[in-house]
Amino acid sequence: MVKQVRAARTRQSLVRAAAEVFAADGYALASLPVISRRAGVSAGALHFHFASKDALAAEVESAAADWVRELADRCREENGARLQLLMRTMSGLLLAVAGDPVVRAGFRLGADPSRKSGAAMLGLWHRCVRELVLQAQSAGELAEGVCPDGVTATVVAATVGLEMAAAMAAAADGAAAGVTARAVGGVTGGAVGGVTGGAVGGGWLPAELVEQFWSLLLPGLAASPERALEWIPPRT
Repeated sequence: MVKQVRAARTRQSLVRAAAEVFAADGYALASLPVISRRAGVSAGALHFHFASKDALAAEVESAAADWVRELADRCREENGARLQLLMRTMSGLLLAVAGDPVVRAGFRLGADPSRKSGAAMLGLWHRCVRELVLQAQSAGELAEGVCPDGVTATVVAATVGLEMAAAMAAAADGAAAGVTARAVGGVTGGAVGGVTGGAVGGGWLPAELVEQFWSLLLPGLAASPERALEWIPPRT
C-alpha cells in the first residue's frame, strides 16, 4: 500500500511538472530530463511511469480533458439562464487556464502542430458551448434570427484568444501563484463561476476583455438584452 501511494504521488508530480514544461515551452522543446528534474524524480522513475514524451503528453491532455468534462457536467446540472451560465463557464475556464498548468498545457498541446492530438480540448469546449447555446435557444433566450452555430463559433474563437492571453500572462509570471477574484456568479463545483478581476501570480488575467466581449455580444444575441446585461455587474 505504501509503495502504491508513493507511486501515485510520483506519477502525479510527473504529470504536473510535464504540464508546466509543456505549457511554457511547447511539446517540441520540452525534454524529459527537464521534466524529471522539475518533478524531483530520477530519469529511471520517469521512464517507469511513462515510456516516452508522447505518453506523458497524452496523460497531461487526458487530465486536462477530464477537467473540461467535469466543467461541462456541472453545466448540465445548473439551473437558471443558459446564457448566464455560458458566461460563467467561460470565465471559469479562463481562470483555470491561467491558474492550472495542466489545463493550460492541455490547450497548448491540443493546438501544437508538432502533435497530432486532434485538438481534443478545443473540441470538448466547442461541444460544451454548443450544448449551452442550443439550450438557450430552446429556452427562448436567443433573439429571433440568431444562428446557434454562429454564436458557438464566436464564443469558441473568443475563448481561444483570451486563453492565449491568460496563458501568456501566467507564463510571464512563471507560474500562477494566486488569484484575486471578483465573481460574477458564485463558485460552481470548485471552479470560479464569475469573471475574475485581479492578478494571477502578479500577472494579468483578461477580465476586462471578458466583460467587454459579453457587453458587445449580448445586445445582439439575447432575446432580452437589458436583462442579459444585468448579468455583468459594473466595476466598482
